[in-house]
Formats: sequence, C-alpha cells, structure tokens
Amino acid sequence: MSDIRSGDWAERYAPPGLLPYIRLARLDRPIGTWLLLFPGWWAIALAAPGWPDWRLIVLFGIGAVTMRGAGCTLNDIIDRDFDARVARTRTRPLPSGAVSLRQAAVFLIAQLTLGAAVLASLDRLAVLLGLFVLLLVATYPLMKRVTYWPQFFLGLNFNWGALMGYAAASGRLDAAALWLYLGGIAWTLGYDTIYAHQDKEDDVLIGVKSSALALGARTRPWLFAFYAAAAALWAAAGAAAAMRWPFYLGLGAALLQLLWQAARVDIDDPADCLAKFRSNRWIGWLLLIGIIAAHVV
Repeated sequence: MSDIRSGDWAERYAPPGLLPYIRLARLDRPIGTWLLLFPGWWAIALAAPGWPDWRLIVLFGIGAVTMRGAGCTLNDIIDRDFDARVARTRTRPLPSGAVSLRQAAVFLIAQLTLGAAVLASLDRLAVLLGLFVLLLVATYPLMKRVTYWPQFFLGLNFNWGALMGYAAASGRLDAAALWLYLGGIAWTLGYDTIYAHQDKEDDVLIGVKSSALALGARTRPWLFAFYAAAAALWAAAGAAAAMRWPFYLGLGAALLQLLWQAARVDIDDPADCLAKFRSNRWIGWLLLIGIIAAHVV
C-alpha cells in the first residue's frame, strides 16, 4: 500500500516537473503540516489577550508548510534506502527515481532558506528557539535506528511551535507554554504510534524501530494513557493561563475524540490506522476554538 494516492489533485493538476517536489514536501498529504502547525497556533492564541495576532498566524502557517516540507525532504534523503524496501514508501520520489539526490538536496536548501526568512521576522527569543530546534530536526530521522521511541523525538520536534508561538506572541516563556508543549509530546506519542502500526511488518524485516513494535498488542491501553496525559497537561496549561470555561469545553471535546481513537483503532488494519491518524486534525481545531473562545466570550 503506497502512501501516495493515485489520481489525487497533485497528479491531476500539478505540472509534471513540479509533481515530484510536491510529493517530496508532502504538500499532497497535508495532515503532517496541520499537526506541526497547531501547537504554534494554540500558543499564539493562548498568549494573546483577545483575538490572536493574525500576522503571527499567517507567518506560522507559512513556516509550518516550509519546515514540514524541509523535514520530509531531509527524512527522505536519509531514509531513501529504507524507503525502497517498504511497500508504503517505495513509490516516493527518491526511491522511485523521480528526483535525484542532488535535486532533493537543492530543494531542501531552498525550503530552509524560506524558513529562515520567516524565522527572521519574529522577535529575538522566538528566533533563538527556532535556531535551537534545528538540532532536533537534524537528528530525528536517525532515531528509528537507535531507539524504539522515535515517536518521542518526533514529539519534541513537532510541538516546538508551542514554545516558539508563545515567545513570538508574548516575548517570554512561562508555565502555560511548557505545559502546552509537554501535552503535545504526549499527544504525538499517541497519534504517531497509531501511524507506525502501518509499517510494523516491514520495519521488522529491515530493522527499523518504532513504538508500535515496542508496544505491540499492548498498544491500546498505552494510547489511553498517552491521550489522558495530553489532556491533563493541556488542562494545566489552561489553568496556568487562567483560561475561562470555553477552553475546557473545547478540551473536553478533544478528549472525547482522542478516546474514540484509542478505543476504535484497528492496529492491524493500515487503512484504519491512517484514518485515525488523520482524524487528529479535529484535535487541533477543537483546542484552538476553545482557546480563542475563552478569550473573547
């Protein structure tokens, strides 16, 4: 099963010369961009006294698209030999030969340049945080070779926007930003463990590690634990920021969706794992709406 949909919008409408780069940056599969973006948007909204700063909302949107694309490109460069041996990934641009290694490297540099321009438009603390996270971005693709918990390191990366967004909106970091970040890490442990179950058979054959392999048949109770921890930590962020009741209403709705995922996912059905993984976009919107409503109600 390929993770590239035949006949999707990119295949129908994109110029043939651009299609491999759209695939490489995962512009055709935007769920990863949403999961990277939402922690930053939550933090911007949490730090705002009322409506969030729309300039920051737009900048973080551009940054999420750019840096998610750069991260995927780097990951595909490093994992190109592994990807060629996994059914879901062997049709990606690098292992399939649609893009050369040199072309992918040039594309990566272009994306990092655009990301640097976005970062430079933020204040000093956010810029420093953005520079520091590059260390995490560079080392994450190697984690699946050395630990059964690369999902934890993905959480460190994907939720860094919670710290950057809060710093960009307020010029400081405090407890609310930290709780938001930690809650995001627990959330990522849940949804990316579900995602990893798609590849567990191939991962065993090629020697790649994941939390799906570490947990195996015990995955479901751990999903409940990860998601309960995420909700508790987000509640702590709301309390630290003195959020009003709409925040907790949004959080409660998000928790129900998370519990539904944990209860209903079929870890032996790759299509169902992908569907449950993609449903996490609802978590992002529910929390964001709750935060904004808490400020403006």
